[in-house]
Amino acid sequence: MQPIRTFNVSPSLPQRLEPLRKLAYNLHWDWNVDTKDLFRRLDPDLWESSRHNPVLMLGTISQARLMEVVEDEGFLAQMDRAARQLEDYFHERTWYRKNRDKGLATRDKEQSHSPNSPVSASQPQECYAYFSAEFGLVDCLPIYSGGLGVLAGDHLKSASDLGLPLVGVGLLYQQGYFAQYLNADGWQQERYPINDFYNMPLQLERNPDGSELRIGVDYPGRTVYARVWRVQVGTVPLYMLDTNIEPNNPYDHDITDQLYGGDLDMRIHQEMMLGIGGVRMLKALGYDVTAYHMNEGHAAFSALERIRILIQEQGLNYVEARQVVASSNIFTTHTPVPAGIDLFPPDKVLHYLGYYADVFGLNKDQFLALGRENAGDLSAPFSMAVLALKMATFSNGVAQLHGVVSRQMFKGLWQGVPVEEVPITAITNGVHARSCVAKSTQELYDRYLGPSWSSAPTDHPLWERMDAIPDEELWRNHERCRLDMIMYVRERLVKHLRDRGASPLEIAQAQEVLDPKVLTIGFARRFATYKRATLWMRDIERVKRILLGNKDRKVQFVFAGKAHPKDIPGKELIREINRFIHEQNLEKQVVFVPNYDIHIARLMVAGCDVWLNNPRRPREASGTSGMKAAMNGLPNLSVLDGWWDEADYVRTGWAIGHGEMYDDPNYQDQIEANAFYDILEKEVVTLFYDRDVDGLPRRWVDKMKDAIRLNCPFFNTARMVGEYALRAYFPASDRCHTLTADGYAPAKELAAWKENLTAHWYNIKIKDINISSGAEIEVNQTVSVKAKVDLATLTEQDVQLELYQGAIDANGEIVNGIPVVMDYQGEDKDGLSIYTADVIYTTSGLQGLSLRVLPKHKYLSSSYEPRLIVWAQ
Repeated sequence: MQPIRTFNVSPSLPQRLEPLRKLAYNLHWDWNVDTKDLFRRLDPDLWESSRHNPVLMLGTISQARLMEVVEDEGFLAQMDRAARQLEDYFHERTWYRKNRDKGLATRDKEQSHSPNSPVSASQPQECYAYFSAEFGLVDCLPIYSGGLGVLAGDHLKSASDLGLPLVGVGLLYQQGYFAQYLNADGWQQERYPINDFYNMPLQLERNPDGSELRIGVDYPGRTVYARVWRVQVGTVPLYMLDTNIEPNNPYDHDITDQLYGGDLDMRIHQEMMLGIGGVRMLKALGYDVTAYHMNEGHAAFSALERIRILIQEQGLNYVEARQVVASSNIFTTHTPVPAGIDLFPPDKVLHYLGYYADVFGLNKDQFLALGRENAGDLSAPFSMAVLALKMATFSNGVAQLHGVVSRQMFKGLWQGVPVEEVPITAITNGVHARSCVAKSTQELYDRYLGPSWSSAPTDHPLWERMDAIPDEELWRNHERCRLDMIMYVRERLVKHLRDRGASPLEIAQAQEVLDPKVLTIGFARRFATYKRATLWMRDIERVKRILLGNKDRKVQFVFAGKAHPKDIPGKELIREINRFIHEQNLEKQVVFVPNYDIHIARLMVAGCDVWLNNPRRPREASGTSGMKAAMNGLPNLSVLDGWWDEADYVRTGWAIGHGEMYDDPNYQDQIEANAFYDILEKEVVTLFYDRDVDGLPRRWVDKMKDAIRLNCPFFNTARMVGEYALRAYFPASDRCHTLTADGYAPAKELAAWKENLTAHWYNIKIKDINISSGAEIEVNQTVSVKAKVDLATLTEQDVQLELYQGAIDANGEIVNGIPVVMDYQGEDKDGLSIYTADVIYTTSGLQGLSLRVLPKHKYLSSSYEPRLIVWAQ
């Protein structure tokens, strides 16, 4: 029966309890233990059954219970305290002001001379928009699949902590990512529970007349509409689009149905809605965005929409508009292998987005070249990562090793540039400390380190106080965390087995899995094949000997994670683990926890003793779960990949291998599985069970303290987001202000200069190079170089000449070269430009020298921006 009218019914609260409503609708409660305790205290059972959803709690709690707490002075005092903490939080975000005010003042003073670009004190001077296909914030908002989403959620939380003027942009999925359950054979099955947006910490954005705010995105033959939901993440709003509304047709309802669901057509529909719809949504909300951050290539279509707006609404031509857009775009890649990049067939891109080519004045091949590494390869698919890289002023990988891998992957976009100078840098990921460290552990750190530990940098003196934490107190706290995890794992297993219709014997066994006193190794992540979740099972007899061989030195494993519904090899890994458990009668020692989510992840990174990660290097872009474990005091046992490659893996854990690369995967698995067994038997187990007269593993606790002291301050989103701000957001925002001043005059100047540069660049000729020394020189000897260059129609103001010096490798190439800028000395009688410079070699051996010409302009973000370079032959 269809309703004739619908109503959004809000929780009815006694006036004295109204602060609960404000607390419930701001996700600050997720990283404020007092507020979370407040909701748990209100109704512990309802808190758990609602998936820790305070909005749903307030809508379903009995009126009798509400009347009870109105008379509970202790509860009211805690509620008032939590409300004050939220208000104080709003006013205490000072990092942005301290680090940005001076730069803004300088910029605004420079711009104040321009009558066309006044700075209004009443309006925000800048805004950063963070686009992501998924956001993992809390477990009651299941719109994330894994690490990428949780990283995006942590990014917003730390942006709020730092006071950045940032907004999030995403899609609100009606079914989100799937809920996982296992059949009797251990095979992953999927359920798609419907998200009830009206009982989640979400609010609809409305027009002044009270109607829903909606935006439209053009698809072939129709317009698809979306309404806008907001979740408040501290001071940062996250806006998400929802297409499951009238007058959209049923297919278009499903655009925001499932995260990473559907076929290639549905994927391009989703990415159009995220990128194009996201830009239109921000405009409809009144945001004047000065820096756009694309978290992965899913949002790269945003660049096309921004160019269209500048052409059709600001009167710029395509080249000028693209210059403005590229100067204020930031791109983060999380993909260490080409297979992980979104690729679309050319005909599909033209079908869905061809009208942008018409607006831009490009033919179809010119338009498709925006997403191709080699513009001349007319059969190549359209790459979202390539589009994002071509449209960004700043690009980065998410760990130092991943930066190296990314430069190698995408070097073809910068022909002639040495791979180590390809302009893709790295900002190592982090995690939000207050979200992932267990409550009791946070309280311990607060007591001994002070409340600022969660954002203190590596050089802060508070980290010297780690040794002040008594060994016994840290260890007993960890043992409680292990017990909490085990009790929850048992409860979840029992519920899963009951839902599956398991036998009473299986259910009884599940109530006794895992031993709270035994060394517990955790492995929880996405089940992709390269992560090698079954590597530990390679030698069955040795595994059984480790698990069961010594009753006083037992080992147990806890596994969790999901495979993508279409990833059959990933699902097979899950089945292999579950079959192994049953066939070897290891149900008590090895557990696979179904339906992995944020809540079980937090229990595991706090309650396990060792965190295991063994991907095939270098295919793990970052891996953040190990960072969370380290913050809770867990040593990591991992292959040197992702973040672990740059951590102190000796003092804070153990390394599997030494960073070797193998051509034979089977041989690699054999070598690294044996290394894992050796480390586990000879080092990990020995250290864990080495107890003193008080029953304390003192040397293990020392490793725990090092894990906290050395990893917590660096692998932290407070550091990470601050780095994005200083290296990407501030410069991109400044470039946006610079290039758009005076009616876009600087952008027009730069665009015209680039067109002239490109037209004449290949007429540059390096005519003569005179080097003062012969082939034999000594260390620290000065070598003078003089070059004559025919710049054709260009001038010395358009170019920069550099000597490029460095050691010669086995292939005869200069490696890790150092550029030395040459000085312009004027022209000779033949009109050739003369440049000179001196170089010195500080090390002996076979060294090389070359010369290159690069573009130069005051408005360029870097000399590599035009992707033009001339080398001496």
